[in-house]
Amino acid sequence: MALVSTAARGHLRIRPKVKVQLGKQARREELAFYGFVSLWIVGFVLFDAGPIVASFLISLTDWAMLGDPSWVGGANYERMLDDATFFKALRNTIYYGVGSVGLGVVTSFLLALLLNQPVRGIALFRTIFYLPAVVSGIAVAILWTNILHPDYGLLNAALARVGIDGPGWLKSPDWSMPGLILMSLWGVGGAMVIYLAGLQSVPQHLYEAAALDGAGTWRKFWDVTVPMMSPVIFYNIVVGFITSLQSFVLILIMTDGGPANSTLVLGLYLYRHAFRFFDLGYASAIAWVLLVVIMAITAVQFLAARFWVYYEADHAR
Repeated sequence: MALVSTAARGHLRIRPKVKVQLGKQARREELAFYGFVSLWIVGFVLFDAGPIVASFLISLTDWAMLGDPSWVGGANYERMLDDATFFKALRNTIYYGVGSVGLGVVTSFLLALLLNQPVRGIALFRTIFYLPAVVSGIAVAILWTNILHPDYGLLNAALARVGIDGPGWLKSPDWSMPGLILMSLWGVGGAMVIYLAGLQSVPQHLYEAAALDGAGTWRKFWDVTVPMMSPVIFYNIVVGFITSLQSFVLILIMTDGGPANSTLVLGLYLYRHAFRFFDLGYASAIAWVLLVVIMAITAVQFLAARFWVYYEADHAR
């Protein structure tokens, strides 16, 4: 039996920890919980755990797919230290992640604020802004390749109307990554819906109390809306980074990492080694490094969350 210590009148006492007895209804709910979770566990073990372990073992081999793998230990990881292209891809990956997530979080949050207003036809506007998020990735890539075309693209044509000579976008090493970051705004509708749900759950009495204290619109936004929405913002930032750091399909179709490897990211670099060069050992090593990078960035985000994310139930804040 577990023991719990308590202090009383300056003396230390030991009392047994009481085990909670579950009723029939609670036991049925507990069994239902394990029943539903077991489906995921079985699927993970059968379809995910095996490939995960296999990829790590492959990363320790030299395997060209056509022959038998040969054990090389950590040689693939040592190879990365002298691979300038790998480090360029790593920088591009972080650049794209920071740019796309930062721009996406701000844009989707502002859209949610606009679409949270009680005006006629607001449901139609919400649908319009959300629909791009469900469009096929290949269709999006083709669409934005034409929008960002330096000669006949829609964006440069619009800039020319206001007297601005548009850049080369996907044809320019300096503007190709900003073009991809701009393209990432196409899918902000998904995060916008999450923000809308969060905004509608903010207690109205907080705004009323702030108004009684003389707070204007701006102070209500910073002192009420942002703190109450900080868990939702944090969630979208974490999920957004995890998703953006794995991006490669749209980049493969739009630029294939060019020009001059200016849009080469780790996901695309991994794809090249696995399915073009048939260097599966090195590709698997890149995949595990990408996993470590994602985990490290996520850990930093959770550590930093203690200083800006507000939870209403956390009385310690």
